Formats: sequence, structure tokens, C-alpha cells
Amino acid sequence: MNNIPELFGSMVFNQKVMQERLPKDTFKALKKTFTDGTPLELEVANQVAHAMKEWAIEKGATHFCHWFQPLTGVTAEKHDSFITPSENGQVIMTFSGKELVKGEPDASSFPSGGTRATFEARGYTVWDPTSYAFVKEHTLCIPTAFCSYNGEALDKKTPLLRSMESLNKQTLRILRLFGNDHAVHVDSTMGPEQEYFIIDEKLYNKRKDLKMCGRTLFGSKPSKGQEMDDQYFAALKPRIVSYMEDLNEELWKFGVLSKTEHNEAAPAQHEMAPIFTTSNLSVDQNQLTMEVMKKVARRHGLVCLLHEKPFKGVNGSGKHNNWSLSTNEGENLLEPGATPRQNAQFLLFLTALIKAVDENQDLLRITVASAGNDHRLGSHEAPPAIMSMYLGEDLYAVIKSIKEGKPYSDKSKTSMRIGADVLPSIPKDTTDRNRTSPFAFTGNKFEFRSPGSSLSVAGPNTTINAIVAATLKEFADELEKAQNFDSALSELIKREITAHWKIIFNGNGYGEEWIAEAQKRGLLNLKRLPDAMPHYLAKKNIDLYTSQNIYTEVEMKSHYDVKLEKYTKMLNIEVKTALEMVNTDILPSCFKYMEVVAGSALKTKELLSDAKCSAQTKLLAQLEDLTARLSDKADELREKHDTARHLEDNLKKAQIYADSVIPAMEELRIIADKIEPLLGEDYKPYPSYEDLLFSV
Repeated sequence: MNNIPELFGSMVFNQKVMQERLPKDTFKALKKTFTDGTPLELEVANQVAHAMKEWAIEKGATHFCHWFQPLTGVTAEKHDSFITPSENGQVIMTFSGKELVKGEPDASSFPSGGTRATFEARGYTVWDPTSYAFVKEHTLCIPTAFCSYNGEALDKKTPLLRSMESLNKQTLRILRLFGNDHAVHVDSTMGPEQEYFIIDEKLYNKRKDLKMCGRTLFGSKPSKGQEMDDQYFAALKPRIVSYMEDLNEELWKFGVLSKTEHNEAAPAQHEMAPIFTTSNLSVDQNQLTMEVMKKVARRHGLVCLLHEKPFKGVNGSGKHNNWSLSTNEGENLLEPGATPRQNAQFLLFLTALIKAVDENQDLLRITVASAGNDHRLGSHEAPPAIMSMYLGEDLYAVIKSIKEGKPYSDKSKTSMRIGADVLPSIPKDTTDRNRTSPFAFTGNKFEFRSPGSSLSVAGPNTTINAIVAATLKEFADELEKAQNFDSALSELIKREITAHWKIIFNGNGYGEEWIAEAQKRGLLNLKRLPDAMPHYLAKKNIDLYTSQNIYTEVEMKSHYDVKLEKYTKMLNIEVKTALEMVNTDILPSCFKYMEVVAGSALKTKELLSDAKCSAQTKLLAQLEDLTARLSDKADELREKHDTARHLEDNLKKAQIYADSVIPAMEELRIIADKIEPLLGEDYKPYPSYEDLLFSV
């Protein structure tokens, strides 16, 4: 491998490159855009564009594109070459400030929830200078926001940037109350742990369900799964080592801080975790990471699966969203301090998160809802659909003493006084981890474990930023009016911890007892996307987003429809694929094998006239019964699917899919999975779980 420090960021037009290639005044103006959001003058944009083009050409680029994140959840790019005609039929390589700052893709062909008609095609991409441009496969990629002709956000980046600005504003108000006049900017920071499966490409190509749906719709559980616990952190196999080395090298070129790699709990499952950075940059890098993971896998004759539940019966894949707050001076605001004032500040931010999560359980659940993630949540080490917060024993004891006004066990016999006491040392990861908690404190950050592996984490981070900003605004409005700040702070923290105590749960989120307990507490249990989505357009949610200018009401209605449409479209594809596999793969394989078994029985009778052929007869009877039932269940599924897919109302359609179609698909699968072990190895219609999970 190349020298890593030299390799890292070598394909990124970062601040180091800018400082080397731009005039001092231009670089200074650009930095002001980074920090203050001031628009670039055209002359400055032209100078930046020229330097960017020259650098990109040196890296082998021939084209440029505005790289954006539409509501599909993946990235989009339209490539234009640098060439411009010149005299005598020649060309020159040009790139202007206008081309850097703004582009015009077709907006009608991206999801918009009905806000754009097909004939209303114009849209705009706008450069985001806070996320660095990079060269990928001979193209200069410029991270951009994406909006419609009328200004509605049609992407994931724009709301995220708006939420970060709102959070910055409200967090600085709180810091000023604690006497911090030197911090000028606060960012939400994030590091997404990315789980994924790696399987052999040749086997993948033999499975219609994997190719069309990203997950297996059928598959009998192998004799060995993950029950021996021998996969987690196990020594890496040679093909995986080669893949991970190649992946790291590619990611490091793009400035992605890929840090940790290991085998996950399920066979063929792995994880990559990066170092923290600002939420906006981290979201961009995670989108790029998922793309690179897939491309690098193909180079090695492998396929990277990012579906949340590609294999029934083993762990699904999540994307643990580690979230915190950091000032421009590097202070982590979720780091418990060593002085009374730092302790009080930390407790206020902690209280804000407790209140925000409790009051916005619905939004947190909605932001991770998808057809794939609904399979994952609540089983095999994924957190349940019920939102709760894990604080660990030490911190739980601290806030319990505040709530009850009783002595904290590790301190004196007086109750804790916020702003006067020094908290006990709470180092990072001081307590056990709770894999069943959706929102867990892990020493200096919160780990939101609910997002699925294929999800763009722009949505979850926009939501977390928004709900925390709204809560901090409430706190700042109250505390700024207080005559005695310390007493008002103490009263606020105790009041809000008491009011939102129900969201705190340190126990087993998988237990039936917790489901009953959560219901008593009044916590929401929104198991499926159609259960969650009606909450999205509630007045309190519209007010929360629109008051901070994160979404307009029109944008929210658009996103509501897009999310429901995506859910039903995915299930439509799955049903069609399942029915095709039954009719063209499973049933024909059964019939061929039944012919072989029947032929074997006849041959045996020819050789042994008194042979009963009971084994063949028994197997034939089983297969005949199962194939008949499979055919009947396929007919039932087809009828229920026809009913669902012809509905006009998106919510009703999604509910019918969830209530009727998904159970019918599961019934079909149960029968097909009973057939698979009965077939001879040469007659199996597709590679088995054993092949897929243990072949690499």
C-alpha cells in the first residue's frame, strides 16, 4: 500500500490544496464562506473554479459533475466535459465560476411527492462549499444541494444544512449563558458505523431476489447460522482481507476517515467505522462509502449487500449513528466536565436530549422507517421500534438523585446541587453497552442504533439536530429571562428530567416485559412504516420543522408521499420477484425432481418386484402436497397484491401491503423454505443460505 499520509485525501480538493493553489485573498474569502455562509463574489468563484479545474485535470479528470443527494436516498450526478470549442476545430479546457456554483439538472425525474410535474422539468444544483470536491473515475465531483425551480428542497442535504444552522444558533445561546463568549460556531458531529454483507458474485447472479430486491425472499435456514458465536471479531478470511485493504485505500484517497474494520456477528457480515467529523461532511462521505463498497467488491468477484435484512434468521445490518456536539474550539458538549460549571452545562445538554427524544419519538421512528428496516428492528441485536434512551448506571444514578432530590450514593449525604457539585468521573464507555437501546449514551456521544444500513443518514441527523435545537430554544428563552440563573437552571433540569423520565430505560429492549412496560409509560410502538407515517404531518411536527426553516409544509408533505411511495414500490418489486421465482424456479425444480423420484420408484419395482418404495412414495407425497399449497399461496398473494397496488391513496396502499400482502409473502416463503431441503442438490432452484453465507 502507498504511504498512507500521502495517500489520504489525495483525490480531494481540501483546504490544504486550496491554500496552496489559491491567492491569499481568494482563500480568505472562501474560508469566510465556510464559516459564515457568505455568498462568493463571481470573481472569487471564477478563481476557485480555475484552480479546481487545473488540480482535477492533474488527477486525470476530463469531466465535472454536481454530485447531489435526491430523495431516492442514493446520489446522482450528470457529467459535463471541460472541453470548449476554439478556433480551427480545436478545444480548450474551461470551467467557470458559474458552472461551479450552479447547475441545472432535470428535476421532474426525481422523487418530489407531487410537487413537480413531468412538464415542470427545471431544477437547480447549488455548490456546498463546506463539503470538499473530489475526483472520482475521471470526474470532478462537486457536492451540491438540489432544489426545484420554485425553491423547494428536493434533496437530503438542504434540510440537513438548515438543521445544523438552527442547532448552531440555539447552542450558542446556551453557551453564552454559561459565560462562553469565545466559541463562534457549534456543529453536530457524527460517525456512522456501517454494517454490510459480502457474498460471492457468481452465487449472487443466480438469485433473482438478491439482484432485484437486495435481499433473499426465500431461503431455508442452514444447519449452522451464527449460534456458535464464532464469526464476531474472528480472523478475517483472505478474500475479505484483500477486499478491506482495497476498500480502505479507496476511501482514504477520498478523505474518508475509515478507522475500524472487523467481522460482525452473522456469517458473511462485516463492519467499517469512520472517525467523527461534522454531520454534513460525514453524511456525504457515508454516501460515497456505500458506493465505493459496492464497486470495490465487484473488482474482487464479490457483492456488497447493504439491505437491512438480506438473510432471514441471522442478524440484519444497521448503521449506528454516533451523534454529538462540538464547538469550533474542539469542545465536545456531551463530555462530562471536571468542574461544577462544566457539569451543569453537560447536564443541561443531557436534559435537552432526554426531552427532545421523549417528545419526538414519532419523528425519530419515522426517520429510520423503510420496508427493509421494518424487517430488522426488534430482532437479532437490532433495537426495537419503541424509542427509549440508555444512560448507563452511573449517569442514571446521577439524574435519579436530581429528580428525587436525594443524596447521590458516591457523594456526601446532601442532594446534588446543580452548578455547585462536581459530578463523579464519567469516562468514555464507563458502563456496559446496551445493544437493545435505540438511543444510548456512550461516554461523550449518543449512539442512535435504529438507522438501517442502506439508509442515508442525512434524515436521522436532520431530525436529531432539529429536535435538540427546538428544545434548546425553549431552555434559552426561559433561562435568559431568569433573575437568578443558577436556581432557574437547577429548577429547569429537575423539572424536565422528571417530566420525561419515562423515556429512560437501561434494561432489555427485547423482553416482552418491556413492551408491556413501555405501553404503561405511554411510549409509542410503531412497528411498521405505515403505522409511523400518519404522525409525520401532525401539527406539532409541522410547527417544529417550519419554525426553524428546516422544511416548509409543502416539503414535508412531499417527503411524506415520497416515503410512502418508496415503501409500496419496493414491496411491489418484491411480490413480483417472489411470484416469478415460484413460477419459473421453484415449481419447475420441484416437478423435475418429482419425476426423478418417481422414475427411481419405477426402476426399483422393475428390479425388485415386491419393493414398496416407501421412501420415494413418502417424499413424492410431501412434495406434491407442498407444491400444491405453494401454488395456492402464490394465487392468494397475487390477488392481495392486485388489490393493494391499484389503490390511489398512498397511506391506504401502504397499510394494505403491511396488513395483507406482507403476511401473504411470508406464508408463501414458509412453504417454499420447507421444499428446499427436500430437493436433491442438483435440483435446487438457487444457491442456498449455506452457499451464500459460507462460500467467501
